[in-house]
Amino acid sequence: MRTESGAGHDLRHHGDAEVRGDGAALVDLAVNVRAGTPPAWLREVVAGSLDGLAAYPDGRAARAAVAARHGLPADRVLLTAGAAEAFVLLARALKVRRPVVVHPQFTEPEAALRDAGHTVDRVLLREADGFRLDPSAVPRDADLVVIGNPTNPTSVLHPAAAIAALARPGRYLVVDEAFMDAVPGEREALAGRTDVPGLVVLRSLTKTWGLAGLRIGYVLAAPEVVAELERAQPLWPVSTPALAAAEACVGPRALAEAARAAHRIAADRAHLVAGLGEFAAAGLRVAGPAEGPFVLVRLPGAAAVRHRLRALGYAVRRGDTFPGLDEEWLRLAVRDRGTADGFLRALREALRAPAPGTGASG
Repeated sequence: MRTESGAGHDLRHHGDAEVRGDGAALVDLAVNVRAGTPPAWLREVVAGSLDGLAAYPDGRAARAAVAARHGLPADRVLLTAGAAEAFVLLARALKVRRPVVVHPQFTEPEAALRDAGHTVDRVLLREADGFRLDPSAVPRDADLVVIGNPTNPTSVLHPAAAIAALARPGRYLVVDEAFMDAVPGEREALAGRTDVPGLVVLRSLTKTWGLAGLRIGYVLAAPEVVAELERAQPLWPVSTPALAAAEACVGPRALAEAARAAHRIAADRAHLVAGLGEFAAAGLRVAGPAEGPFVLVRLPGAAAVRHRLRALGYAVRRGDTFPGLDEEWLRLAVRDRGTADGFLRALREALRAPAPGTGASG
């Protein structure tokens, strides 16, 4: 691991850029939203909320439902317009001197901090260490530390104890658990913990439930931190349909469905990783063990392969916009086995294609 200060990456590039415009018809392995969502019952809940659009949003019921889901009092919950809003609130509302972001990870936290005028230090996890966290690598004087678990894009699931070891008086420990509900049993989750000083957990409901266009997430933190973030929010930040979705997505039916989906994702991921093993001779390596609904792969000439895959009908996420990675990295969303098999056939063809400017001699 090493510490780095500075930008140098396109922190605003996200997977949806791969499937906009002429990419809309591609098979999407670039965006980490679960395929086939939102389910019909959730669409009905959202549609049913539309009769209340004339009234201002009232988030009390949704807030109470989220709190109950994690066994917390409601004053430890803040509903947000997706996790992205939460990162902006943290950057603008909290008074910190030395924020540190553990990379490779989702780049929006660092972008939000920089936009708010902060100088951000990076702790870069290394491939040689399996992109695993060593708490001692984080500077002791860091008063805000951001880490994802499981981490996007590496798919590493850090032990809860290792992350909790980063906590200390005078430090905010921000853990992005946007993909934790895709982990069977949500093992290593810190959501709901009240014994870790300075802990701030972010959750998103957009990934598992296909609500990226609705924007709904939440923060779990000490009441004084929630109050500080809430003061930085505009009035009525979460829409009535999003509130209805939030309340539904933390209910018993939804939690049971999410648990089943997590086991399917784990099986589908194992199938994809096994198929990728065919390409080891071409230099392909899978970072791992992967525990999220996506896998990170290293492949020589990955940038050219990504373009060939587009021509073959598949969109994958470039990795070089993540600090700590370069052009040899790609992120692949986990999909069903049929989709994965089609992708593996396309990858086989893409790797057989000659490099630009070369060809067979006659």
